[in-house]
Amino acid sequence: MAKIFLTHPPEALKNYYGDRAVAGLKALGDVRFNSAGRELSTRELIEAARGCELIVSYRQTPGEAELFRNSPDLVAFSRCAIDIRNVDVAVASEMGILVTQASAGFVASVAEWVVGAMVDLGRGISAASAVYDAGKVPAAPMGRQLRGATLGVIGYGQIGRYQCELGLAMGMRVLVSDPHARIEHAALIQLDLPDLLAQSDFVVCLALATEATENLMNAQAFAQMKPGAFFINASRGNLVDEQALEKALDSGQLAGCALDVGRAPDQMPTPLLARHPKVIATPHLAGLTPESIEHQSLETVAQAAEIIKGRAPKGAVNAASATRLARLRKA
Repeated sequence: MAKIFLTHPPEALKNYYGDRAVAGLKALGDVRFNSAGRELSTRELIEAARGCELIVSYRQTPGEAELFRNSPDLVAFSRCAIDIRNVDVAVASEMGILVTQASAGFVASVAEWVVGAMVDLGRGISAASAVYDAGKVPAAPMGRQLRGATLGVIGYGQIGRYQCELGLAMGMRVLVSDPHARIEHAALIQLDLPDLLAQSDFVVCLALATEATENLMNAQAFAQMKPGAFFINASRGNLVDEQALEKALDSGQLAGCALDVGRAPDQMPTPLLARHPKVIATPHLAGLTPESIEHQSLETVAQAAEIIKGRAPKGAVNAASATRLARLRKA
């Protein structure tokens, strides 16, 4: 029977994995759990997972070189997330260990959060509610409706494409900037980033986080935005120069901002920026719905079912180097 280690701490196990997925893993093998009540260090993980062929990893659990070089029984490291930037795939490959990632199950969830953020920013909902919560009566400022407004989407991946469709469905003019995509949708307008920024009432950042996109939204980019526009980030914090964003908010260049991500731990908004009066911030919850979480957790179960048969599943990122899979084919 295969031995599987699940790295999720208790709270993450509840919110980011779920009972159905746990039951699915148990049906496949002997499942061990993280009993420390917190994230394990790499050294602790090596000891806790000793003898296991498969590690199913929470997104905050790094797959470091030390882990792969000191886990002689490990055949596969399965990440319950898309983001594998903290997994040393090169060393895993060197050691013959398979690395897998989950696909995007949170497309609709994140895109819906963006719509909510646009409505909130445009109508001042959170700001008015905060005044009422303080026992006062807020002013009633003129709002902005989404129909007829211009939506600029940075990044035309799975979420970006879905976001564009929602924008069109609400009667928005939708612009897209992505140097790696060719947009053939007749209703969308593809522009270079400076032109998109200059024309958009709402700019939504959904680009991939890479070295090339580090601080993509910097002082120059915020200066290129239409005065009084809104900025929304639902991708990753390292796409944004936070000091430049704060200055753009303070100067009035931006009317407001919504953040679900940032440079704080677990990719959350930075508390200092999140408390800014023009910022709406949520703790990296845009993709946190039962539907999106189960999509990824159940996908790791399906991957595990293939791995214990010695096969590289859908989502494998280094199948050609995963020589240890042969051990399970012989089992």
